[in-house]
Amino acid sequence: MQKYHRHSIIAISIAQAFALMPVAVAQNTDQSVPEVIITGSKTLNTKAERSKVSGFIEAPLLDTPLSVTVFTQAQMQVLRIRKTSDAMKFDASVNDAYNAIGYAEQFSIRGFALDNSSSYRKDGFAIPGDASIPLENKERIEILKGIAGFQAGFATPGGILNYVTKRPTSTPLRSITVEASERGTLYGAVDLGGMSDDKRFGYRINAAGERLRSYVKGANGKRELISGAFDWHLTPQALLQLDLDYQHKSQLSVPGFQLTNGTELPANISADIMLNNQPWAKPVDTRNSNIGLRFEYQLNADWHATLAANKHEFRRDDYTAFPYGCGAANLYPGYCANGDYDVYDYQSVNESKSLLGTQALMNGKFATGSIRHEFAAGVSSAQRRDYFGDYVYDFAGTSNIFNPAVVPQSGNKTGPALLRRTDKEWSAFIQDIISLNDALKLHVGLRHLHIQRTELDNPGYEHSYLLPSLALVVKTAQNWSIYGAFTQGLEHGGIAPFGTGNENTMLDPAKSKQFELGVKADISRDLSISAAAFRITKPLEYTDSDNTYVSNGDAIHTGLEFSAQGKLTQQLGIGASLTSINARQQNTGVATLDGKRVTNVPSFKSTIYLDYAVPQLSGLGLNATWQYAGSKSFSPDNSVTVPAYHVLNLGARYVTQIAGATTTFRFNIDNTLDKFYWRDVTQSLGGYLFPGAPRTYKVSAQLDF
Repeated sequence: MQKYHRHSIIAISIAQAFALMPVAVAQNTDQSVPEVIITGSKTLNTKAERSKVSGFIEAPLLDTPLSVTVFTQAQMQVLRIRKTSDAMKFDASVNDAYNAIGYAEQFSIRGFALDNSSSYRKDGFAIPGDASIPLENKERIEILKGIAGFQAGFATPGGILNYVTKRPTSTPLRSITVEASERGTLYGAVDLGGMSDDKRFGYRINAAGERLRSYVKGANGKRELISGAFDWHLTPQALLQLDLDYQHKSQLSVPGFQLTNGTELPANISADIMLNNQPWAKPVDTRNSNIGLRFEYQLNADWHATLAANKHEFRRDDYTAFPYGCGAANLYPGYCANGDYDVYDYQSVNESKSLLGTQALMNGKFATGSIRHEFAAGVSSAQRRDYFGDYVYDFAGTSNIFNPAVVPQSGNKTGPALLRRTDKEWSAFIQDIISLNDALKLHVGLRHLHIQRTELDNPGYEHSYLLPSLALVVKTAQNWSIYGAFTQGLEHGGIAPFGTGNENTMLDPAKSKQFELGVKADISRDLSISAAAFRITKPLEYTDSDNTYVSNGDAIHTGLEFSAQGKLTQQLGIGASLTSINARQQNTGVATLDGKRVTNVPSFKSTIYLDYAVPQLSGLGLNATWQYAGSKSFSPDNSVTVPAYHVLNLGARYVTQIAGATTTFRFNIDNTLDKFYWRDVTQSLGGYLFPGAPRTYKVSAQLDF
């Protein structure tokens, strides 16, 4: 009965899709991201044209004075993007940052780890990054690279990820996708959209179910999602929007590896080894729910107002047989030379986070003489409440990487969940894009932010900050722009990890600054390129020799980025992303840290994607992706580094008509050459190394009615 209940939502949605099947192709009402129709032997033109993630005024990407990457829904379909980790592989400025299978998807941008509490956004509102964010109900993923203090308030200086919700379609949409991959992972999703006959009411329904069988042996689980988005055109001037979603995911998490003997990379291991393999190990269980409400009113041809709110609830039961240290050699962190490691029973149940955000915004255009203004002003508020109990972290015994041993489970249980932390923020902000002439635009932004934090076990604080943003854009030609920008950012102080002397203590907020120069061009109607040079400086946080988590010195990241997106010919599409970063630790006064590379940041990384439509066979497309990452430092003193790696992915698709439905078959081989590599070498929780996935096959079918 329970199994039937888990999959009933998906079954009902698929049945509805067939029951309402019209022979029509949907056209999205969001004009900024045109729907892609797959026909003939042409390559897919999926590049985005506009974005709002760089501020509060939607603008063409060509005129945006910041580095922005957008993955449209069409790109997510073509590139087989099922989760955020899949998308981030195509942007060389993004890296994994303690991105463990079965746990939260966590990333760094420009070498700075994102903050789970503020760097992940849904329609501009902060949502927790403590669980995988569903993509089935997302129209696009927007990456703002670099400091986002003006746009988001609190956010680490790497940038933000913004997920834009799908909206109703103007004509009926019925789409079904099924997929099989890895060791029997099965996936199914349905996407339904349309409007009433009078065009006043629109709907978008998404549902998905997944049986998870990871390439890591034993990391099994399941996931279910249901979501809805609704538009009511109350009058020609007034639009009311509502969106809701709920996701449940349960999967056994996969711990990383530590250095053997405290000094050497683990040798002779395979990527499918599971260290969380005790018979009493339980899956990490997460439940996310979200409700968003937005009201837009067109005052006249030039001005409109928006009122919006978003409420997000997150709950998690966190379990793992956690591998850490070698007691026999008194080595913490690190595994014994023979592969032995200590096992700890970690439990933290009934964790929850509640976020409520509101925003009132006014947008408009006006002129002062010959100078034109695109203007936005607004206020926003955010409240966050974190609940958790005293966790269990008990030594259970010793196991071995190559010869696992069963150890007994702890008899202790976590304490009751209490309100541990409350954040209350409010902001007032203005943005003005000033057109001095046809070739010169000045972008000015300013946010005033007030934060009040209370904590159960630590003193709270209350502060106010000003966060400016200033940029100049020069249009050297209609399709070329050059920009220079200065921004300041603000991030919450880091929380001392468990095992440190000041465990769970939060450091004070820290300001950062960024200088950026860039150039963007639309080489043709279908091909865009961009390049940027940046320098970011922020206070450095680390665990010192006294085992205390401190803020001391600076992290200085200087880099170059290049990207290309679009079509080289009618048959050949391209996507390219290259990033070079010099990320250094400075001014700590510690000889083993000053001048050293920041951990888990390759000096050079690139991704190149090619898509070729075979002209001799209509509907057939071939694609290849080559990913390269240079060596990365694992230890803060740079005594241990992991080697560079190359990964080659190959794929094919075939589009045909079956019973009136446009059907797309896709087949992919990821890591075609079956290379072993270390994809993530974080210092989090004592320092862990995560292997990349071995060769993996994926096959899917998408039906659009």
